[in-house]
Amino acid sequence: MKAGLLFLLCLLSLQRIYSMQLYYIDPVISPLPCQVMLGTEESFHCIKVMRMKSGDTIHLTDGTGHLYTGTIAAENVKSCAVLLNSVESDHKKRTIKLHLGVAPTKNPARYEWFLEKATEIGIDEITPIICQYSERNTLRLDRLQKVILSAAKQSVKTILPKLNEPISFQKFITLNHPPQRFVCYVE
Repeated sequence: MKAGLLFLLCLLSLQRIYSMQLYYIDPVISPLPCQVMLGTEESFHCIKVMRMKSGDTIHLTDGTGHLYTGTIAAENVKSCAVLLNSVESDHKKRTIKLHLGVAPTKNPARYEWFLEKATEIGIDEITPIICQYSERNTLRLDRLQKVILSAAKQSVKTILPKLNEPISFQKFITLNHPPQRFVCYVE
């Protein structure tokens, strides 16, 4: 009986975590409680898509590890006002940092898929590497940043990975990395 009840409580807590909607805001400077405005896309998603109303509680992040809880103060499709009530700092923060350097693929959709999965598993930093035989030398970093933000919100990650500018493989190797490094090579 106790095992069944414990299992049910675990399922309910997992359902609460995975059903949580997360909205992105700029870093908060003011002490809590304070009011912030959601951006245009976030406001539209909150009010039109999720059908949130004034007085509803939502969760927000600034991408630096803070998980805010707030109440919608004024619903507007273009700029929704939210009163931040509480913050959990260093939400699910790890002690290790993971940095991946990966060459872009010929097909941009595959690289976007890679960024989604890397964000979902918690990679901290990603550097696109331009190698000798790379078929793609330019990337739309603004588009890739949107992919990362979307993946972070969907997987309820409060820390956004840092996406660096593309650099050559030779330059990447000379960067100051931690002592433990691994290079994957086909041959």
